Amino acid sequence: MSKNKQNKPPAMHILFADDEKNLQELMRQELPRMGYSVTVCPDGLTAVAALERESFDCLLVDLDMPGMNGIDVIGKARELRPEIEAVVMTGKPSQETAIAALRHQAFDYLTKPCRLADVAGLLGRVNERRQNKKQLTALNLRLRHAEGDSKLVGSGKMMDAVRTLISKVAPTDSSVLIRGETGCGKELVARAIHDASLRADKPLVPVNCGALPENLIESELFGHCRGAFTGADVARTGLFEVADGGSIFLDEIGELPLQMQAKLLRVLETGDIRRLGDNQTVHVDVRIVCATHRDLEKMVEEGTFREDLMFRINTFEVHVPALRERTEDLAVLARHLLRRHRTDGADDKLFSADAMEQLMSHRWPGNVRELANVIEHAAILNDSLPIEAEHLPRHFGKRQLRKEIRDSGPMKLRDLEMLAIDKAIERNDGNKPAAAEELGVSLKTLYNKLNAAEEKRAAG
Repeated sequence: MSKNKQNKPPAMHILFADDEKNLQELMRQELPRMGYSVTVCPDGLTAVAALERESFDCLLVDLDMPGMNGIDVIGKARELRPEIEAVVMTGKPSQETAIAALRHQAFDYLTKPCRLADVAGLLGRVNERRQNKKQLTALNLRLRHAEGDSKLVGSGKMMDAVRTLISKVAPTDSSVLIRGETGCGKELVARAIHDASLRADKPLVPVNCGALPENLIESELFGHCRGAFTGADVARTGLFEVADGGSIFLDEIGELPLQMQAKLLRVLETGDIRRLGDNQTVHVDVRIVCATHRDLEKMVEEGTFREDLMFRINTFEVHVPALRERTEDLAVLARHLLRRHRTDGADDKLFSADAMEQLMSHRWPGNVRELANVIEHAAILNDSLPIEAEHLPRHFGKRQLRKEIRDSGPMKLRDLEMLAIDKAIERNDGNKPAAAEELGVSLKTLYNKLNAAEEKRAAG
């Protein structure tokens, strides 16, 4: 198949309705030559009957037909096929005609007699709009999948307390600092705050401060002009401008370098941003929601986080409990997460007693994120619910690590340490910051130990 054919959008199925026989025959011959399939009807009633039988992408309809005029056909088409695009053809164009067509959300209208080139051009635009709608729908689905369910799951006292705090702060414009361990659901809380705010119809823009390259942080947040630096071939709008009118979620704000902390503080105090390479400032109206798993107070003492910035972002604080602190919610969370992947099985028989016992007894260092990964793993392995203990990850839980230590016989302390590191990384699905937090060491220490082990292996 050639590249052109691969990139060509699917042909539209067109319903053409007109009482003029010569036009019927012309469209029956010419529309297929343009690459479209067509069903031709001599009047409105026949067109409605065709709409009831099958699906069409575009309705090309004459206004003046016996029995049922074109506007009535469009109205009926909207009831039967809401997604259909409609094009009106008329030999008596007038302002009233245009208004009636627009009222029924017609894409456009053609004045008869019309050239085939005009018909082809208009249908091409209809097809382009149809493809754009499909792409937008697909992007929205991908976005919803990426964001996940915004519902806060759990009815224990700790989650009820979180919901109460959200309900208090959401209607305000106060900045919020969300604290909690990695993987406990801080972004979910940020989304709940935004969704319950007066800015809910505006964007919520999430920014992972720890994932931004240090030399590009300012450009990402505030934007840049063309030629502002090497590689800036085109101008770029910053994420603060994208969030204008809505909220910006600065996740892992403790990872921002000190220089950027000072620039962020100025923006938060004035609301003015300046794109790299621009002398003019732009004012933005953005609500700030931040999150961190770091001890910001300790970082202030160490001189790695600005005290004035901490005060600025910490107008209102929400603490998200770790999963091990709210085990009463674990069963309902597990069922909720399983339903993302599986729709079969009775709701009260999704997990065997043994599987649920193992889930309940695990410490969950990776919190809800770890639970989600465990459930997805089990859902893939399981062919028929309920989930059994054998479907849980093979190295699930620290109990497995202790068993391996017992079975392996005498070990050197260094080997025991590397076994613990390897298992922590495996339990956290390769997430080294989460593994370091579980092990109680800094990320730098973890990398140093991994590099040392790699050098030892390489040396033989």
